[in-house]
Amino acid sequence: MNNPTAGTPTAETAAPRRYDVTAEAADAGARIDRLLAARLPALSRSRIKALIEQGCLSVGGATIVEPSYRVKPGQTFAIIVPEPAPATPQAQAIPLDVLYEDESLVVLDKPAGLVVHPAPGNPDRTLVNALLAHCGPDFAGIGGVRRPGIVHRLDKDTSGLMVVAKTEAAYHALAAQFAARDVERAYLAIVWGAPEPAVGEISGNIGRSPRNRKKMAVLRHGGRPARTRYRVVQRLADGAASLVECRLLSGRTHQIRVHMAARGHPLIGDPLYGGGSRARLARLPAGKRAAAAAFRRQALHAATLGFRHPQTGELLRFNREPPPDFKALKLSLE
Repeated sequence: MNNPTAGTPTAETAAPRRYDVTAEAADAGARIDRLLAARLPALSRSRIKALIEQGCLSVGGATIVEPSYRVKPGQTFAIIVPEPAPATPQAQAIPLDVLYEDESLVVLDKPAGLVVHPAPGNPDRTLVNALLAHCGPDFAGIGGVRRPGIVHRLDKDTSGLMVVAKTEAAYHALAAQFAARDVERAYLAIVWGAPEPAVGEISGNIGRSPRNRKKMAVLRHGGRPARTRYRVVQRLADGAASLVECRLLSGRTHQIRVHMAARGHPLIGDPLYGGGSRARLARLPAGKRAAAAAFRRQALHAATLGFRHPQTGELLRFNREPPPDFKALKLSLE
C-alpha cells in the first residue's frame, strides 16, 4: 500500500515528492509501471515510465530503470517525482568562454560539468541559462523554447567547442549542415589500451541498450547507423593507454564513448562505458595509476569544429586545447 506519510498525489507540487508503494500478494509478476499507475492515479503511466527511465525509482536502495520490471510481493518501491522545470528557462549569469561571436552565432568552449540544456535532474545552471543571460531577451525561443539556439550537444562531462545560433535563420542553416554531416568535428580522447590498427574506422548502429536504458549500445538490430574515424596520436604508458583523435562521420548519442568501448578501448574515467577499469589500472606502471584512478569523467574533449557561416558562407574553423585536467592525465601517463 502507499506510505500514509507520503499522502495521495493530486498533482506534481512545487517541490520533489517521494511516494512509497508496497507490492501485495495479488501483484506478483505485475509490471512495475502498471502497478504504480494503478496506485498513483494522478500520475499517468507514460509519466511513470519516463520517471523510471530517468532513474527516479528504487527498491531496497537499488535503482530500477526498466518499466517492465516484474514485482515480487512484499517489495517496497520508492519513486521520486522531481520538481517540475519551468516551461521557459531563465537567464542566469554564468561565465562563458567565448571564442567568436557575431549577430548570427556564438562559438564557445564548454567546460566539463556544464549541462547543455535543462532536463530532469538539471533544471537550471545550464549552458542555455548562461546563454540567455549572455545574449539577451531576443535569444529566447530561437529554434525552440526549451533549447534555444542549440543545434548540437556535448555530454555534461565532455569539454570543448560548440556553436550556438543566435537567430532563427542561423539556427535552421546550422541545423541543416549538421544533418547533412557537412560539419568538421574532431575530438581528443584518452582510451585504455592501444587500438589496432592505429588508424581506422568504426561502424555500428547505435541505439538504447536493451539491458540498461541509461546507456547506448552497438546493436545488431535496430538503432541508427554510426561511423567514427579514429587515429592513435600517441601511445601512453607503454601501450596501456593511448591519446586518440576521433572524427564523427555521424552524430549519435555517446557515439565515441560507445564505439571505442565496443572495440575494447573505453575512455579513461567513463562512468557508463568504462567497465573493467580496475583490471586496466593494474596493468599501468605503479607510478601512473593514481592519476587515472582519480579521473572521474570521460577523458573526451571536442578539439576542432569547422562549419560554414550561415549568413556569409565563409568557412570557419576553430581549435581548442584540452582543459588542464585532461592535459594532466595525459602527462601522468607519458
